[in-house]
Amino acid sequence: MGGDHGPSVAVEAVLASIKRHADLKVLLVGERKELLSLLPPDYPSDRITLVDAPDYVRMDDKPSFALRHRTQSSMAISLQIVREARAQACVSAGNTGALMALGRSILKTPSGIDRPAIIRRIPSTRGRCYVLDLGANVDCTAEHLFQFAILGSLMVEVVEQKKYPRVALVNVGKEDIKGSEQVRLASHMLEASPALNYVGYIEGDEIFKDVADVVVCDGFVGNVALKTAEGVIAMLSGLIGDAFKRSLYTRILGFLARPVLRRFQNLLDPSTHNGAIFVGLNGIVVKSHGAATAKGFARAIDQGVRSARLGLPERINARLDDLYL
Repeated sequence: MGGDHGPSVAVEAVLASIKRHADLKVLLVGERKELLSLLPPDYPSDRITLVDAPDYVRMDDKPSFALRHRTQSSMAISLQIVREARAQACVSAGNTGALMALGRSILKTPSGIDRPAIIRRIPSTRGRCYVLDLGANVDCTAEHLFQFAILGSLMVEVVEQKKYPRVALVNVGKEDIKGSEQVRLASHMLEASPALNYVGYIEGDEIFKDVADVVVCDGFVGNVALKTAEGVIAMLSGLIGDAFKRSLYTRILGFLARPVLRRFQNLLDPSTHNGAIFVGLNGIVVKSHGAATAKGFARAIDQGVRSARLGLPERINARLDDLYL
């Protein structure tokens, strides 16, 4: 029921997703009458189940308000369904702070983990890396950053089957004296951990340079970095597109370069790469971009399907004792 476009996007994405995934069944949680009005009369009721929710989390609700007053919201009920193992993943485009707070309250975090973090795979020059936190935790202690590094390292081990992945910490410089006290202390903790392959500080321009498999930062830095990168790509795509329209010659060049430009635009396109995971919960929670189209929301559903097939939280939590606790 949340997101910038409401349930219409989610319903359209679900109808597309059940065609792509033959074994997928979906519980659509929200206001039943509205959901029914968006579904075709002959929708496959054996694969799409409607779960009525009398309330929903507003996009401007504070997390504390959602915890106290949105206990019967579609978001809270969805998370409760995952907790009861009636579903293997929850996908939402709603209020990020509320999703984090409710997820932490309903699903809980594994022992030794204080907060979940939003992690997402992004492209790098020679492959990809995983960045966390991307907005769930604006204020982080050194201990939180250390926990994020552990969770991110385990995520890469499970998803990419990569042993001992490289872990880096975002800072304003590489010298030991630079950065906040929390970042400097977190760096010392990471250096001292034999469980992590810590490669040191990286600056913002190195996030995409394949110098690390896991990039750790607080949610403020991570969200700004990702949104800035998305904005720069959108701006450059527009400028390049305008340049190719200036004459017949440049239009011909633009037509020939279209496949290359499309790949460039897709690098961080939310519709192509949508769906970030709340790592550090006892259950799968996927956060869709609030402005996602139906195509983008379907990508987030794909993330939920993949995570469920991998048994992601169970495998990560099983390794926590070995690495950290």
